[in-house]
Amino acid sequence: MIVALLDRVEVDPLAPAPRGTWSAPGVQVRRRRGPHAPHPGTCTARFCARRRGDSLTVDHDLSPAELTDELAILLTEQLGGILRGQADFELVFTGIVRSTIDGALPAWVRFYRNSLAALETGTATFAPVHRRAAELVVGHRLLDLGSCFGFFPLRMSQLGFDVTATDLSAPTMDLLARVSVRLRRPLTTLACDATHVPLPDNTADTVTALHLLEHLPAAAGDAVLTEALRLARRRVVLAVPFEDEPQACYGHIRRFDTAELVRLGERARELRPGVRVTVSEHHGGWLVLDLA
Repeated sequence: MIVALLDRVEVDPLAPAPRGTWSAPGVQVRRRRGPHAPHPGTCTARFCARRRGDSLTVDHDLSPAELTDELAILLTEQLGGILRGQADFELVFTGIVRSTIDGALPAWVRFYRNSLAALETGTATFAPVHRRAAELVVGHRLLDLGSCFGFFPLRMSQLGFDVTATDLSAPTMDLLARVSVRLRRPLTTLACDATHVPLPDNTADTVTALHLLEHLPAAAGDAVLTEALRLARRRVVLAVPFEDEPQACYGHIRRFDTAELVRLGERARELRPGVRVTVSEHHGGWLVLDLA
């Protein structure tokens, strides 16, 4: 999974910060200016990181043009042995975006523009997932569960769909709402748990949950399936990564394969007799449920 998350650590992505730096409890991120100088800690091609007790400091030399969702891959490759789980990952990710461009909203708008351009032109690693998901949406009204940064809802808004994006993190949904106005890609945002969405039955033609279930225990994943079936009029689209081991730095706690998607499809038939189940593989696994 490439999409980084802000829904595990309740950090305010728009909080004020001094120029070139960003801090949260236990983490400080700084944009390096000038040549690299030797110092204690761990240095990679783009980062210098060091710990003192429970405090982590990360320096970087990334430019505004490099602020995209692909940053998740760079962090994993170069700081995977330094970052202690998802909390460090999310805070450092946020800090890099905020320390690279002055001003909270300008920094995030640049990050969103760069990320969407890479996704929509097909150069981003996650682009095939978005493209496949867009092909599977039916009807005009779309409800996306576990939207995180909301790149897919923004893509579908640009294509003319009536979109509602949801996520557990209220700060992330607030950020998405503000950015969508700047990008002129209107959508509705809703901060809620994907297992209990405060919307009426049959609220959308299509309900999507793209790379959400791998973050949840099996029981919660089944609850999301139940809720998606309640909310959808015509189709539910679920996508998951196929991994040898769950990527802990991204918050993945569950491994999927075709057999597990088949099990979910059988569960869907129990919940909604007559549902048509399609399981497929395309840059991960897909479960499509068409409702009678």
